Amino acid sequence: MKISVLCVGKIKEKFYTDAVNEYMKRLTRYCKPEIIEVADEKTPDEASENEERIIKEKEGERLLSKIRDDAYVIALAIEGKKLNSVQLSKKIEELGLSGSSQICFVIGGSLGLSSAVLSRADMLLSFSDMTFPHQLMRVILLEQTYRAYRIMNNQPYHK
Repeated sequence: MKISVLCVGKIKEKFYTDAVNEYMKRLTRYCKPEIIEVADEKTPDEASENEERIIKEKEGERLLSKIRDDAYVIALAIEGKKLNSVQLSKKIEELGLSGSSQICFVIGGSLGLSSAVLSRADMLLSFSDMTFPHQLMRVILLEQTYRAYRIMNNQPYHK
């Protein structure tokens, strides 16, 4: 199975890059992971609601252009469904068994995801009611995906 993490913006801090690279390396035992980055838009200080909407739409168009038609899309959104690690593992396993060959996780930029991206998603997933920086969210998502595969394969992993 191919697991894509589609995200807005680049990682700037080395410690995030190191963590992402570590989990990408670990995941190669179980799937074909990839990270696809699209450019983020600069958000002016005190941007109006309309300016923010336009920024999300521009980023959303970039994201949508990278999603394959046959991908099962899981958008990370605060209003999404909360799953524990075992439930996420079961979801990924079910998708693989049902014939899905690609799962595409989508992480928005600092303003979140456009309504068009949310509409394209097959599932909205929330990791918390809190907001996390998108760079950190990438690490958390990859760690949880790795954990999901360990659970799926009945392999030990720290709790």
